[in-house]
Amino acid sequence: MLTQFGRLMGELGVTPIAARSPQAKGRIERLWGTFQDRLVSELRLAGVSTLEEANRFLPGFLDRHNARFAVPPREPGSAYRSAQDLDLETFFCFKYERVVGADNVVRFNGQRLQILPSPERLSYARCTVEVHEQLDGTLKIYYQGRYLDTRPAPAEATKARQLVAAGVSATPARPRQTTKPASDHPWRRWVYRENQE
Repeated sequence: MLTQFGRLMGELGVTPIAARSPQAKGRIERLWGTFQDRLVSELRLAGVSTLEEANRFLPGFLDRHNARFAVPPREPGSAYRSAQDLDLETFFCFKYERVVGADNVVRFNGQRLQILPSPERLSYARCTVEVHEQLDGTLKIYYQGRYLDTRPAPAEATKARQLVAAGVSATPARPRQTTKPASDHPWRRWVYRENQE
């Protein structure tokens, strides 16, 4: 099962390459070692003693370091792509699948959202939808990639379900009416014959 990060990488078309060995991690670890060791010495040799001086010194140090140790890429050009055409909110969120209840309500982390009718469908009961939990905590519901309008479900529905769960009917029960068959009813005649035999 994919983690939320793995799902995000797949949606963005990024293939993560896991470093499953110390050798694979060695290159970046050596770089951190260089910065933690050599950079401190370079700052001392340059007489840098304040944060502002260090920030001014750093770009020149990185240029010299890259000129000496950088390896040219196998393919020219940038590996980054523009985010201008992407709706970032649909990617950078937590996504969960839920099945819509018979009352057209989606339940998520104690919240209940009523799905409103859309031009495509009047009801989404029993459909599997995707709940997007945004980074600010707001919830959005999507069905087959299409955003659905929602509103908080009415509280009355919760109370009615609680009554049913407690065994109390939401509508008062009417007294049961019994009817007595007439004396010439076929059922009575059948019972009479059975008793005669």
